[in-house]
Amino acid sequence: MTDHRSPPEATRAEPDSATAPAPDRPKGALRQDAIYRAISDAVIEHRLKPGARLREDALAEVFGISRTGIRKVLQRLALEQLITLTPGKGAAVTRPSAEEAREIFDARRLTECALMARLATRIQPAELAQLRALAGDEQLALQGHEQSVAIRLSADFHARLAELAGNQTLARFVGQLCSRSSLILAVYGHAGNLGCECNDHNQLVDLLQAGDSEQAAAFMRRHLDSIEASLSIDEAPDEAPDLRDIFSTYR
Repeated sequence: MTDHRSPPEATRAEPDSATAPAPDRPKGALRQDAIYRAISDAVIEHRLKPGARLREDALAEVFGISRTGIRKVLQRLALEQLITLTPGKGAAVTRPSAEEAREIFDARRLTECALMARLATRIQPAELAQLRALAGDEQLALQGHEQSVAIRLSADFHARLAELAGNQTLARFVGQLCSRSSLILAVYGHAGNLGCECNDHNQLVDLLQAGDSEQAAAFMRRHLDSIEASLSIDEAPDEAPDLRDIFSTYR
């Protein structure tokens, strides 16, 4: 990672297979893909807070696109439960309930722990290097006090683990769970809390490198338990974000 100052580009340089546009897609669809990634990153990185209202007209002006195009992007984000569309009120960044938060972490334990047991038996040296690079970038972001970038990289690390385990259906599911976990941290986490401990990811890579399936799965469970234990319910009022400021790097 060479530049943390432009979040959409720095944190999503290589979109995953679920969101990467096909090369022969129409120009308008490619533009919507880019806007989708910009808004998704802003949500995951906590630059857009849970409950923040997303006015169609303001977004259309910020991104230089029609309201119809923005509406399609918002519908896509709503399908992934990153935003909520309410008739008569419009779009807002989703605010997960406490029950939803518990369910998401239960789902992560069920999937990610099983995937770690599988991954430990098949991971390759080049893949271990990729994971160490992600963990290193995350630590650099933390050291540079770039919390939003570190949040994105932490989610990317977990999503990449799932991809390497070889089940793409579960990998997409884990990616969505990680994105929703970022919302949970924004609502129920304490100031400065990224969820993942600074060196946890490196320790997990060590276990994967050793081929220790049982310990890798157990470590992932403890890791997710620790994140969930760090949360506390803290209701906050909805806010009106400055969309021009948040997406100032888009153009």
